[in-house]
This record gives sequence, C-alpha cells and structure tokens, in this order.
Amino acid sequence: LERSMPNLVSRLSGVATQTARYVAAVEREAPGARASLLDTRKTTPGMRVLEKYAVRCGGGMSHRVGLWDAMLIKDNHLAGIDADALGPFVRDAAARARRAGAIRFVEVEVDSLAQLAALLRLEPGVVDIVLLDNMDQATLREAVEMRDESGAGVLLEASGGVTLETVGAIARTGVERISVGALT
Repeated sequence: LERSMPNLVSRLSGVATQTARYVAAVEREAPGARASLLDTRKTTPGMRVLEKYAVRCGGGMSHRVGLWDAMLIKDNHLAGIDADALGPFVRDAAARARRAGAIRFVEVEVDSLAQLAALLRLEPGVVDIVLLDNMDQATLREAVEMRDESGAGVLLEASGGVTLETVGAIARTGVERISVGALT
C-alpha cells in the first residue's frame, strides 16, 4: 500500500488537473459558451469509477458509466444504413432500449450532416443527444444551425481530436457537450 496508494492518488490528481485545464481553456477561449466538458468510457481497467470521479473533481462531467446506464448507437452500428432508413432504425432501437430498462439517455453518433438531418426529423424524445464525430469547426457550426432551425430539442456533442488547443474553438461552435477521451 505504501507505493500503490500514492500512485493511485497521483493518477487521479493528474486526471482532475488535466480536466481542469480543459475546463479553463473553454472558459478562457469561449466565454459564455454553453459547452460542458465530458469524459468518455475509455478508462483504465478497474479504475472507471475513480477516474470519472476525478473528472468531476476537475470540473468536468461524467458521460456515462458503462454500457448499461445509457444507450449510444455508434457509427459502426449504422454502417450500411441509408440516411432515409436511419430514422426508423434509431426509433426502433431506442424504443427497445427504453423498454428493456432504465436508461438516462439515447445518443446517436453521426459522421455526416445527412445523418444528422435524418435524426432531426424524428419526433421529440426519441434521441436525446447527437454525437458529432470528428467534424471540423465549420461543420460543427452548420450542425448547430441545422438543429436550431429544426426546433429539435436534442443536445449536440462534439468528439474526436479534441485537444487543449482546439477545445475553445469547438466550444464557440455552439455545441452543448464536448467529450475528451484524453482526460482519462
């Protein structure tokens, strides 16, 4: 324990400090932005709960704990599904997940604005969050405009390639959530 406990506390302090750096960058570079900083499920084996706690200590938010507390339909789940068929596919999957148990939210990862448009046409309450994967800042801004014009109440989350140097500019696009795997 003499070595293990300081190593563990050091690791968690590092996670909290790195999170605080990202939060500070958003506050400094995008004052007034509504974006929250989130972790991902990518954590050190056996340390997920502790690392997610450290993210919260640093001013970030926990995305989800595991595969059981929220539904995330990843882009690879949607491979081969045409944009026209995306809405019915997601509606059915979300309904099945909600019937199966208590989940906090349904999130869908998209790679294109055409996929986003299909999700924005769904009735309210089917999708809670749309994850905009690896989109540049211009595309993120366009996605925010599309969502706002549609009147859909979904939250938009940017993910992929987020660094301390880019997080402020991403926050200025208008997304509500920015997830960063590098925190943990």
